[in-house]
Amino acid sequence: MAARKVLGYTRVSTQEQVTGFGLEVQSKAIRDYAKANGLRLVRTFSDEGLSGSNGIEKRIGLARVREAAVNGEVKAVIIYRLDRLARDLGLQEMFMADMRKAGVEVLSVTEPDIDSDDGTRVLVRQMLGAIAQYERWTIGTRMRAGKAAKVSKGGYGGGRPPFGWRAEGKELVRDEREQEIIALVRHLSNDEGLSSRQIAARLEEAGHRPKVGQHWASIQVLRIIERT
Repeated sequence: MAARKVLGYTRVSTQEQVTGFGLEVQSKAIRDYAKANGLRLVRTFSDEGLSGSNGIEKRIGLARVREAAVNGEVKAVIIYRLDRLARDLGLQEMFMADMRKAGVEVLSVTEPDIDSDDGTRVLVRQMLGAIAQYERWTIGTRMRAGKAAKVSKGGYGGGRPPFGWRAEGKELVRDEREQEIIALVRHLSNDEGLSSRQIAARLEEAGHRPKVGQHWASIQVLRIIERT
């Protein structure tokens, strides 16, 4: 009797890449699981640098797994553990329902019988999904709090640097070209009394370029004035 054809699925977020919980660790565990259980692992799809809260439409690897399963190409999908599939309970259960409808079993290397329809097993699976969702929320809360604390102390919290500054590593440093433009804007506004629209026109005439886009808008000038 031919071995059942199965697919593997792995996922790692940006933060998990930093902490070393890599795709290869998951992939090896999936290969070993398939071999130990007499399954024919056809391929392993991956999503790298993506949160487990992202929907299937944003996760190409998971979308391909779903497509292959729905088309009847495999009999099972192997994951390392449930939070690799999703850190959103609704997404987790939706995927499980799609697989069940397609007659495809979902297998976890570290969590037994997650695809069972036994009431206790379903409860445990959903509890694991809820815990993963809560962990995602707490991680996000800590990251936002840390960013806010750094910004409150004058540090760089990430994102696009304000005009006059650029990011180098994890710090902001002065951009001398943009600092000269800020000084010019201040002079034209305070000393010459020009409007933001007039200042934008002067910057265009002088060949200066904004941080974003090719042409100056009055709102960009106003933001520089407000910050300085």
